[in-house]
Amino acid sequence: MLSQKSRHALHAMLFLTRKGASATAAEIAAAENIPHKFLEQILSQLRSRGLVIGKRGPTGGYVLSRDAAQISFAEVLRAIDGPLALAPCASRTEYRPCPDCRSVEECEIRPVLIAVRDATAARLEGTSLAQAAAGETPEFSP
Repeated sequence: MLSQKSRHALHAMLFLTRKGASATAAEIAAAENIPHKFLEQILSQLRSRGLVIGKRGPTGGYVLSRDAAQISFAEVLRAIDGPLALAPCASRTEYRPCPDCRSVEECEIRPVLIAVRDATAARLEGTSLAQAAAGETPEFSP
C-alpha cells in the first residue's frame, strides 16, 4: 500500500512539475493540502536523494533537480519508502531473506512476490512526472 508520505511526495513533485519554477514549501503545502511540517520532512528526503534542489533567498524554494520527463514515479517512491517489493526476499535493491524464511529456494510465495514487484516496478519506472502531470498513462503490457 502506498504510504501517505509517498502520496504527498508525489503530489509535491507533480506540483513542481506543473509550476515549472521554484516554489516554497508553504506554497506547495497550501496548494496540495499537505501539512507544512510534514512536507518539510518529505522535501528534505527528496533533496537528500537528489530529486529536488532547495534554493535560499527571496526567489528561493524548491525545484526539480532535473527535467520531469527524467524522474519516474519509482524514483520518488524509493526515495521516500525504500524498495518497491512487498517483501525483502523479492527486492532487487535491498534483498535479504525474510526473517521467518526456511529456504529462499523452496519458498512458494517468493516467485509470486517477484512477479508482482516486476510488474509494479515496470509501471512505476515507465511513468514519469511529466507524463502524469500531462494526464498521460503510458501503455503497459506485463
